[in-house]
Amino acid sequence: MQQRKRYSEEFKREAIGLTRLPGANVSQIARDLGIRANQLHRWRRDLETGGKKAFPGNGVARDQELLALKLELARVKKERDFLRDAAAFFAKESS
Repeated sequence: MQQRKRYSEEFKREAIGLTRLPGANVSQIARDLGIRANQLHRWRRDLETGGKKAFPGNGVARDQELLALKLELARVKKERDFLRDAAAFFAKESS
């Protein structure tokens, strides 16, 4: 599986700046930078709506979700192990 590319805030702002030059073709600029045109359009839209807070960071929400999922996995494993041990115990009792 290919890892997702991450671009710095500076790179995004410079790419958007290139699109604002007279006679700029967004599709050509995107090809030259090695990104997709729709990504460049999204960055422009984010900058216009978000201003200075347009590109907040590197996936903090995703990291929090990952932590929550790891905690839930640990809880579910404990439950599974408990039920397995209980089933083994009751299997011995009934024999």
